[in-house]
Amino acid sequence: MDSYGILLYLAFASITYMTPVLLASLGEIIVERSGVVNIGVEGILLASAFTATLVAIVTGNPLLGFASGALVGLLAGLIHGVLAVYLRADQIIAGLAFNMIAYGLTVMGLVSIWKHHGASPRIGVSLEEIEVAGYHVNPVSLASIALAILAWYTLTKTRVGLALRACGEDPRAAEAMGVDVSRYRVAATSIGGLLAGIGGAFLALEVVGQFTRGISAGRGFIALANVAFSGWNPLLAVPGAYIFGFLEALSIYLQQWALGYEYMARTLPYIGTLLVVTVFAWKAIAPRSLAKPYVKE
Repeated sequence: MDSYGILLYLAFASITYMTPVLLASLGEIIVERSGVVNIGVEGILLASAFTATLVAIVTGNPLLGFASGALVGLLAGLIHGVLAVYLRADQIIAGLAFNMIAYGLTVMGLVSIWKHHGASPRIGVSLEEIEVAGYHVNPVSLASIALAILAWYTLTKTRVGLALRACGEDPRAAEAMGVDVSRYRVAATSIGGLLAGIGGAFLALEVVGQFTRGISAGRGFIALANVAFSGWNPLLAVPGAYIFGFLEALSIYLQQWALGYEYMARTLPYIGTLLVVTVFAWKAIAPRSLAKPYVKE
């Protein structure tokens, strides 16, 4: 394969590798625009990936696995929303707790179900792909880009988006406009969890092909960094996620040549992405009421 062929391969492979990060980023942008922060994205990716793998192996149907992973994400987002909005729990602690619980439960699941500490059996079935310019691309990856455009349009051009952004900027003003801040915030966290759940299911079914211990591998935290990099703009989250996807594809390609240095090659997507985010994140301005509980007077 010549240099052009390698670049073309990496360009298309990056679309697949960026998808879990992009979906989690879009979900968190919606969540944080409403004034809530959910750093439990890593845990949602883990829990949804595990559920999708289990259901897909048991049923032999990847679509059922995909749907079950999305449902787990939705429920996790809903629970976080109820804790943060109605019970006024500390949002950071709640997110950290979910990350730890999800990691512990998935490891227990590996041991109790598959008698293995490291990985599940190979799923053996995957989602259907389409061919573009001779390369296979999953429709979910293309849909994630379309979702970024839809999220941007909804947040900036519709009354629902205006109300959601008002909840994150000035909830009292939003309440004065007749917006039910609590419902909007819980709805936002549920949608954010759903998107992260789809990302986790895709990670297991399409990217890895099985569940492995700690399969999310920091992608949830990369997604959180990508939110800041994008300035809470869904469109700018796409190039941020693509940078990670490209560096991950490059890392996997380089590992076959970096004999003895494979672990160094694996750090490439994380170091590269964090360097880019660090350079550009300073321009971002977070919603003014982010992570601040709202008490209706």
